[in-house]
Amino acid sequence: MQLPLKVLGNQNVPTGTTANISAAGVYLWVEGGLEVGSAIEFEIIIPGESIGSGKDVPVHCQGRVVRCDTDPEIGRTGVACVIEQYEFVRTAEVGG
Repeated sequence: MQLPLKVLGNQNVPTGTTANISAAGVYLWVEGGLEVGSAIEFEIIIPGESIGSGKDVPVHCQGRVVRCDTDPEIGRTGVACVIEQYEFVRTAEVGG
């Protein structure tokens, strides 16, 4: 499932997409690279229609990079991460 994501913190990797996701881990395509063993914090946006919600649902994740596959031809890096913690981000209802 390809979902948009935003990498948080000082990783110098602002955006990317998921290529594969499970309860324990995720494989990301990002611009740039990350260090194996480094901590990563990112937010995945789950489209509301895919889960029966009227709006998109952000999921805040913290994990650890376990593998990087650099592909110079396409200028992206595949990053395998173990998800150590995640939480659904609740957004305030507009209009009360």
